[in-house]
Amino acid sequence: MYDTAATAIYTSAFKGPERAKALGVWGAVGGAGAAVGVLLGGTLTDLVDWRAIFLINLPIGLLVAGGAARIVPADAMRPRWSGLDLRGAAVVTASLGAIVYALSQADSAGWTSAQTLGISGAGLVGLAGFAALERHTAEPLLRIERLADRAIGGGIVMMFATSGVLFGSFLLTSLYLQNVLGAGPLETGLAFLPIAVTIGAGAQVGSHLVNQFGVRLPLAGALAVSAIGMLLLAGVGSDGSYLSDILPGMMIASIGLGVALVSVAVSVLTGAPDDEAGMLSGLNTTGHEIGGSLGIAVLVTIATAATGASGGSVSGAGVAGGLGDAYLAAGILAAAASLVALAVMPSATNFLPKLRLSPRVAVH
Repeated sequence: MYDTAATAIYTSAFKGPERAKALGVWGAVGGAGAAVGVLLGGTLTDLVDWRAIFLINLPIGLLVAGGAARIVPADAMRPRWSGLDLRGAAVVTASLGAIVYALSQADSAGWTSAQTLGISGAGLVGLAGFAALERHTAEPLLRIERLADRAIGGGIVMMFATSGVLFGSFLLTSLYLQNVLGAGPLETGLAFLPIAVTIGAGAQVGSHLVNQFGVRLPLAGALAVSAIGMLLLAGVGSDGSYLSDILPGMMIASIGLGVALVSVAVSVLTGAPDDEAGMLSGLNTTGHEIGGSLGIAVLVTIATAATGASGGSVSGAGVAGGLGDAYLAAGILAAAASLVALAVMPSATNFLPKLRLSPRVAVH
């Protein structure tokens, strides 16, 4: 929710190329924040207790809330509670939850089992029903027809892929560091610091690239670079090291993922009138969170399935082999997404004029 509100504020407060720069900052903070969170979590787990990783959110949340009340300008319009699309929210939440659950349990239940196919199929039917409901709702949660815009519909597909690779690779890397290399929580957190810096740098580079070349080429190139990084990581071994097996691949992938995150956000939110800022910000955040959840579910399922098939121990070659297979799957996903981006995302000729329009012209 806070992420949706933040991007909605950026969308309303910044227009044209300035919006891309603002979203570059958002991408740098958000992408790097995920890696910094691993460091903070490792520190708290090592020095205090693992439960502290949940308690730390309370003072941080209070500080952010107080800062937002003082810094963010007040809304010009009064809050309106009537007409909320609660029915649509319930249907889409249940449908997405069913799909994530089915994929997360696929390793134990079987990819072709009645449970996996039935629950995921029900989730897909639910999403189709959500689309039908939204087209006949006076004030829908999502205006389905907006997905026909290649920048928005294509951008959400790219957000699913980008977030899946990002969050999935973070978890795989943490598992490799701790279960194969024997690193502790604090050591694992410190290992993510270079990754945090690299994602932040990639996000800043991405905002400049988008302003110059639109979203299609930067996004396709960024995902291709991410695929190269994942393929390097696919070679992890039980006798490897952080410097040789993890750092090169993750640094390369992180640069690409930082550029991709900003490119997708700019694609979805560019040209949004003020009355659609919240809707499109919510759509962007949903793609980010659900894509990450699906990426974790699928990639960890691949890793554990390969580990079980090899008969390896928790800290042996079987785990490294399973993680290598999951990194390979992430690389294939990133490469496929790069090709899809070339096919579905708008060209610079079509996108850049929309990026540079004033808000008044963009609305009309």
